Amino acid sequence: MNAQNKSITKRDEDFAKWYTDVVRSAHLCDYTSVKGCMAIEPNGYAIWEKMQDILDKKFKELGHTNVSMPLLIPENLLKKESELVEGFAPEVAWVTQGGSKKLEERLCIRPTSETLFCDYYKTHITSYRDLPMLYNQWCNVLRWERETRPFLRSREFLWQEGHTMHATSIEAEEETRKMAEVYKWFFHEILAIPSISGLKTEKEKFAGAEYTITNEALMYNGVALQAGTSHYFGQKFSKAYDVKFSNKDNKLEYAYQTSWGTTTRMIGGLIMVHSDDYGLVLPPKIAPKQVVIIPIGNSDEVDSLCEKVKDELNNNGITTYIDKTDKSPGFKFAEAEVNGIPVRIEIGARDLKENKVTFARRDTREKIVVDSNIDYVSYTKELLDTIQKDMYERALKRRDELTFTATNLTEMEEILNKQPGFIKADWCGKKECEEKIKEIRGCKSRCITEDKLITGKCVCCGSDAKHNVIWGIQY
Repeated sequence: MNAQNKSITKRDEDFAKWYTDVVRSAHLCDYTSVKGCMAIEPNGYAIWEKMQDILDKKFKELGHTNVSMPLLIPENLLKKESELVEGFAPEVAWVTQGGSKKLEERLCIRPTSETLFCDYYKTHITSYRDLPMLYNQWCNVLRWERETRPFLRSREFLWQEGHTMHATSIEAEEETRKMAEVYKWFFHEILAIPSISGLKTEKEKFAGAEYTITNEALMYNGVALQAGTSHYFGQKFSKAYDVKFSNKDNKLEYAYQTSWGTTTRMIGGLIMVHSDDYGLVLPPKIAPKQVVIIPIGNSDEVDSLCEKVKDELNNNGITTYIDKTDKSPGFKFAEAEVNGIPVRIEIGARDLKENKVTFARRDTREKIVVDSNIDYVSYTKELLDTIQKDMYERALKRRDELTFTATNLTEMEEILNKQPGFIKADWCGKKECEEKIKEIRGCKSRCITEDKLITGKCVCCGSDAKHNVIWGIQY
């Protein structure tokens, strides 16, 4: 076993410092001279590209098409939907000058693109035959965050935002639920992160939405992370932006709208759920490089087997490379660990004389000595599948251990002060109680569950409860 990476603070000693150390040590992103904005480095961007590839394929399977809308939004366009303006006003950055000339109208740098899509749809939707219109864009947005952290909160970040228009509320609501399920599938099956899905409260829903469905994940330290949201707008935006169509009865009707999105903060979630004191740990399905082969010693036999195994694995869809640098084997091992490569294969001249090679799992750091004549493709595929499954099961176990129940504010406060996590508690539905709970370390409602009520009484005021809710501290 290698010693702990000295550049990484121990996770259980200082989680915030540990997180930043992993980000920097694995070269995922770095700080820049632009305050609050990060440079995503090759290792980090490769993960984002993998996320894009998988999600984009899923979106297209469901009939969505990619487009690109402008970065800038005229102020008059933004102001047409009052709830959206109110919700994003504190985060909006404005362009007031072009070259040396002051602009006649301020331009907002997009914090989100509902307004631009509606403006487009207004002139491109005339009949029910034009619907549904299922568009998505991959882009950057800017929100003037006061406090920033790499991937979790930065002023400029990358995301995808889907914006769809439908002829009926039934179709639009089905789209809203379907895309929430896509995010849930992605987190569970690809990122190996168990999430909880449910409705946001009125206070926490997206500005201007009729309702929001969210996926909420729990990090290793018990802090929640919003993991993809899907919003149903009904006709609210289409009325504000006059998006009408002629229905099957030849009558004018406002279109029904949805939007849904997720961002590069998913990379932060990967780190905080799976990684350890040795660096990044990546689930095989999202790892840009799944296997590294490390030759030990100078030998034609070693080099030949390394090339043979690399070609076999790559030809069978397992992304593999050989570390041919002149660094020592120990340094290569540590580098592969900090970068989160799921499987390491060590091939040395001494071991080959005994017909042996060594596989090392990144998630458990376990070394497995196997016969050098094995079927490398079958063995590696099975090992990667096992790692993916085991990582999900460990994350699920951790989440369940940090999921608590509270029946009053005193219990809730004791839980949050001892060990944050998901807290299940009944709620009457009143904003006043939601605000009161927020006074406890900033605890917020994460989502409304479909679970039965615990006591039937609000955790805050003690009156009759309407919902069972997951509460927690958030990033």
